[in-house]
Amino acid sequence: MNKLKTYIFEKIRDDNDGSLISKIFDSLLVALIIVNIVTVIADTFNVPAPVGEFFYLIEVVSVVIFSIEYILRVWTSDLIRPKLAPWKARLRYVFSFMALIDLIAILPFYIPFLIPVDLRVLRALRIIRLLRIFKISRYTTALSTIGAVFVLKRAQLMSSVFVVALLMIISSVIMYNVENSAQPDTFSNAFSAMWWAVATLTTVGYGDIYPITVAGKIISAIIALLGIGLVAVPTGIISAGFIEQMDENKQHDEKCFCPYCGHNLEN
Repeated sequence: MNKLKTYIFEKIRDDNDGSLISKIFDSLLVALIIVNIVTVIADTFNVPAPVGEFFYLIEVVSVVIFSIEYILRVWTSDLIRPKLAPWKARLRYVFSFMALIDLIAILPFYIPFLIPVDLRVLRALRIIRLLRIFKISRYTTALSTIGAVFVLKRAQLMSSVFVVALLMIISSVIMYNVENSAQPDTFSNAFSAMWWAVATLTTVGYGDIYPITVAGKIISAIIALLGIGLVAVPTGIISAGFIEQMDENKQHDEKCFCPYCGHNLEN
């Protein structure tokens, strides 16, 4: 039994052994996730009844496969932390981010069978199926790299977001005081001015709410220029993080593979 658990663990873990079975497993699950996303989008159209039944069949098959995968991952998760008691290791895994995504991927299907829900709740549960796309991060290095960059640069990103939020609040209050007398319906309070601040600072500029006074236009121009600089700050942080992560991945690959024969040194 222990050999079987170890074998399954090596094939389904995120950093699997790269064998043919592991590659087939990853490819099939990625294809299944993509098919699920397509069916979620197709559900928004008025499709014929036979097509709807076919979509439901895909959903059933997907849930069965995802459920088996989830059970196997929980069962073998004690091998991730061998120093902990098996139940503690499994409990810690169950509350990890990717394990919660795996659970959310299958939970909406089972809820209607466990508790009665109305049609609106059922539709909301179907929308949750869209979160299955996050499961792809297990099988592709691109999404894993993005996640690693955000974790690596979280402090700098939070600082830049805080500055942007602070400027939005200040801008909305200033614009409300400048434009309220001229446009009492448009700039009725600071929260209505907040929408203008978001559209201006992010350089989107929807044009549905804008200043008409001279002072308001001058302030708007200044805030728009500040927005260009502030939006560039998190972009630069993420770009620098990507470069650092790519260099780290390259160094890791060089350490893991023999430069002469190309053999994986970790196996």
